[in-house]
This record gives sequence, C-alpha cells and structure tokens, in this order.
Amino acid sequence: MIRFTHLVHGGGPVSGPAATRSALAFAEGRRGPVVFWNITSRCNLACTHCYLRSGPGRRRKDELTTDEAIALIDDLAGAGVPLLLFSGGEPLVREDFWTLAAHAKKCGLPAVLSTNGTLITSDVARRLRDTGIGYAGISLDGAAAAIHDAFRGVSGSFDRSVQALKNCVDAGLRCGVRFTVTKRNHDELGRLIALARASGVHRFCVYWLVPSGRGGDVHADLQVAPGEVRAVFDRVYRETIRTDPAVMEFLTVDAPQDGACLLERLQDDGSPAYDRAYRLLARMGGCSAGKRVVNIDPSGNVYPCQFAQFEEFLVGNIRDRPFGGIWNDPGNRVLAAFRAGGARPGSRCSTCGWQEVCGTGCRVRAYVQCGNLDDGDPLCLRYG
Repeated sequence: MIRFTHLVHGGGPVSGPAATRSALAFAEGRRGPVVFWNITSRCNLACTHCYLRSGPGRRRKDELTTDEAIALIDDLAGAGVPLLLFSGGEPLVREDFWTLAAHAKKCGLPAVLSTNGTLITSDVARRLRDTGIGYAGISLDGAAAAIHDAFRGVSGSFDRSVQALKNCVDAGLRCGVRFTVTKRNHDELGRLIALARASGVHRFCVYWLVPSGRGGDVHADLQVAPGEVRAVFDRVYRETIRTDPAVMEFLTVDAPQDGACLLERLQDDGSPAYDRAYRLLARMGGCSAGKRVVNIDPSGNVYPCQFAQFEEFLVGNIRDRPFGGIWNDPGNRVLAAFRAGGARPGSRCSTCGWQEVCGTGCRVRAYVQCGNLDDGDPLCLRYG
C-alpha cells in the first residue's frame, strides 16, 4: 500500500498523522501484523476478478464457527494485531458478523470493513459505526452502472454501492472507494474520482489487478498495458497534489514499486516531501506480505496475504496452532521466503537502485507471471 497523500502531505483523513508512527512500529517488529480476514466465501455478487472466487451459495463446509471465530479474535488481540480487516466474500452476509465485530470492539481490536456496499442501508451504516467499525472500503469498478454491474454480475449493484457511500458519510462513518484497474475500466478513473468527491468520501484506493483466484483466470485479458499504468499513476499523482489532504486521500495497493515511482516524481518536482517520503518507504521496504500483513481465509488457513492463497504458500491453520505461534515460527519456510529481501541475481531488479524502497514489488504478481518470488514485479513503470 503506497499512501500517496500521506507521503506527499504528511497525513490524510483516514491515515492521519499517526500513520507514520504506526508504519515504523510495524517495520521495527514491535507489533503484530495487520490481518486481512475472509470471514466467509459467500457473496451476493459474483465479480469477474474476485481473488477468493466468491459468490452466492459458495459457503465452505469448513468455515470457522462462531465460537472458533470469537476465539480467533481473542488470539489476534493477544498477539498484538493492530488492525483487523473483515473481508469476504461479502462479510455482511455472514449471520454472526455483528457478534464478531462487537467482540473485536470488546477486545480493543480496531476493525475495518471491506465490502461491496450493496447491503449498507442507512441503519446498517449507523450500526457499523456504533459497533466500532472505523472505516468501510466500498468497491466500485466504474462511474456508470453499465460498467460496474458488468464486473459485479448483478444488475443494480452500482446504485446500491453508490448509495452506501452516502449512507456511510451521513452516518459519520469514514469510507472510501476501492477501484481495481483493468483494461476495461482504466479510463473511468477521472469520472470515478469526481463521483467520490461529490459523495464526500474520505479515501480513494487504486488496486492493481493481481493474478489470483478469478483474477488469475481473466488476467491475460484484463491486465493493463504499460502506457495505461503510466496514465493511471500520473492521474493519481496529480489528484494527490491538488487535493486538500484533510478532505480525501489517495493510495495505490498491490504495487510497492509505485513508491519508487512516486519518489522519482517528487525528486523531479523538487518537492520538500521527498526526504520524508524516502525515509518512510525505505523503512517499510516493499511488499508487506508475510511481514506486516497476513491473511486468514474462511477455513482458518493462514497465508502471507489475501492474494497468496495458493497451496504452496499455506503457512498454517489456526485450528491446529494459535496465531501467534504460526506468525512467529522462525522455521516456517513460506514466511521466510516472503520475508527474505533482495532481488534474484540476474533479474531485472538486481541492479536497480530503488530496491531498498520497493523490495522488487508485489511478490504474488512476480511469482505468477515470472515464476519466482524474488523476480521483479512486471507491472513496474520503470520497466514498462
């Protein structure tokens, strides 16, 4: 996650000025990882690019029970996890979601929500706020129903998701747009940013497509070309510069190399933010998978990140061992591989001076497209 607004302006309405201190705490190993928890694989939509292959009626037979889920929340709180992200599928379709969210609040574990937004009525938005959910990220694939609904597989989903943004804003619940860039919608970015501004949302997240789950099935057809990556990056940078950081923040996700490209732009522009941004990005050191973030799937399987749900990257299962024991196991080969630094000798990143900042990019994208975890991310602008 590259927080453009935070790096350029020093803060944002969601990240806040304390984000620097939290990020450095992660880098110094003083706290546990941010946990992305797919609490269910069920969803009321059937998105073309879903990394979990979620959809209606797709509940796993071995989905964690309510008692197991509550015990897991206790475990995560005890392990020093600073943030729990409820995800899915669609987390709001799980019948005990409110019980789990309330228990996280009781444990003092900050929680946020990743959602398609279609189930967030005015009452639900207020209840999310009162249950302690600090932020809701709502997915939109375009600024028009025809485009969004085609990705989501359900007519009417666009209108309900846009209404959800308004409901969250009206309820005083911080919220943001999550936009996954593809060949079919990259030119929607400007219109979608305008929609976000008009809705009064607090954050705009640009996700780069990762070849995982159904995203892997459609990757060859939907992945953007280098010129399209550059156009999206440049637009996000310009919007970051001109937007009041107290109103809305911008960030990109699943491409740590964006940090290096951002530094190059700051350097070219003679920005006074360059030195501070470089220090923070260097401390973070690139891809967070298995280092500062971790994923738990609906069955309790632990993976380095939500996009790394491949059999060869299974770290463990919380039914077999407490989370802390899994995360802190020095002998775990998967975690060791993701935590290892540096580019593979002879790879295109091996002579790049920005390795300290980007860590050679997204590990899953490099693995799937190039065959090695320590290869360079093929989405890097510096090689496009």
